[in-house]
Amino acid sequence: MLYNIAPNTMAFSVERRTDDVEQPYAGFNVTPYTGDLPSHVRSCQQRLADYLRIPLGNLVIPRQTHGTRCAIITPQLLASKNREEALDDIDAVITDMPEVCIGVSTADCLPILLYDAATGAVGAVHAGWRGTVARIVVLTIARMYEAFGTQSSDLRCILGPCIGPSAFEVHDDVYDAFHQAGFPMAQVATRITSPGARTARKWYINLWGANGWLLQRVGVLAQNITVAGVCSYTEYNRFFSARRLGIKSGRTFTGILRHEV
Repeated sequence: MLYNIAPNTMAFSVERRTDDVEQPYAGFNVTPYTGDLPSHVRSCQQRLADYLRIPLGNLVIPRQTHGTRCAIITPQLLASKNREEALDDIDAVITDMPEVCIGVSTADCLPILLYDAATGAVGAVHAGWRGTVARIVVLTIARMYEAFGTQSSDLRCILGPCIGPSAFEVHDDVYDAFHQAGFPMAQVATRITSPGARTARKWYINLWGANGWLLQRVGVLAQNITVAGVCSYTEYNRFFSARRLGIKSGRTFTGILRHEV
């Protein structure tokens, strides 16, 4: 899936592209820490790098932990012998380097891409419900301001495929976490009766709505926010879904790359 975010910029979510959708690792999986065969992951990584016309070493895939740490990708980090360690426990990446693809891996969580139209800096954010409650996208924008002078009003944002608001059923503790964090619950949560249930009513969370609200709160213009609107749970044939396939499954890589003009 390609996104129209800016000239000379590739923004995308990799689709599975497989007929064997019930197999948890079947399809295009570039994420190396999922339990997939290393040979399969490496082959997918190389195919993606070739498609993007960049060296394999310029494909940056952090190891995520549902935290809020952000890494700035520099020439020094890219070439470092400790690169893997530097990208461990990282849930957001930013850079102003051209010809370097940064991205995040998801299997129902929300990937967010950021593009600074004034400076050309880019960012990729992994926002599951924990990261959303912790306002990881806001923290990442603050890091972009510190590193590159990014202004929120210059940002173009993509909210990629994730588990949709009609599928993301949660318990009361998750609802309470959003409520206590100050989110407008009428916008981000719905309580409905589960299909087939007689009386049990469950909460459903809208990750697109919650993060869209956060972005606008810090000055991102509504017209500069694009929502993919594709539910990974219902369309697990296209995008990996941990709720459908299990946690030991592939991941959807959502990335952004600015080509040298």
